[in-house]
Amino acid sequence: VGGIDQKETYQTLLGVTGSGKTFTVANVIEQTQRPTLVLAHNKTLAAQLYSEFKAFFPENAVEYFVSYYDYYQPEAYIPSSGTYIEKDLSINEEIEKMRLSTTTSLLSGRRDVIVVASVSCLYGIGNPAEFQKNITDIKRDQVIARTMLLKQLVQSLYSRTEAEFNRGNFRIKGDTVEVFPGYSDIAYRIHFFGDEIEEIEAFDPTNSQVIETFDSLRIYPANM
Repeated sequence: VGGIDQKETYQTLLGVTGSGKTFTVANVIEQTQRPTLVLAHNKTLAAQLYSEFKAFFPENAVEYFVSYYDYYQPEAYIPSSGTYIEKDLSINEEIEKMRLSTTTSLLSGRRDVIVVASVSCLYGIGNPAEFQKNITDIKRDQVIARTMLLKQLVQSLYSRTEAEFNRGNFRIKGDTVEVFPGYSDIAYRIHFFGDEIEEIEAFDPTNSQVIETFDSLRIYPANM
């Protein structure tokens, strides 16, 4: 902590496995009260650190930001055989949700954000400025045409659906618009009366049960 207060650029913490290095770093974070980035050299260590920091800081926005590829094969050409190998990849949807959750926490202005990331986390990342530009803010009693809200959701990369309701989708039921953010396990229901927002609810998308109501809501883009 003293080194941080003295603006030292680098400090090295030495210790064998099980000596309490993570606990020491957690105490430094607690005493300095700063947003923190923790970089790990692979996903396995990042997942372990994420779990430990979640336990140390249950009330903080502890986020997990790693590459969302379960498998990635870049395109290649083998001259000796004239073989062309197409690019192939598999994206983990849960990790994609956690990456979006990280971005929303960082843009929310919270000071208690701890991001645990791997060194490969930048693969597939978008432009944060474009992400921030497409944030949608709404509030109860706000006058806004429903079509305008739907247009903003499409610009934020949400897709309209009449079938299965998944993350990154929105759907229309009469005077109600339901949105399932790409970064959350809960969805939101926006009730309209004409061109006025009458009520905003959070609900469980698995059973449609209302969880709580809001006076205002910030909807972040569905993807980066």
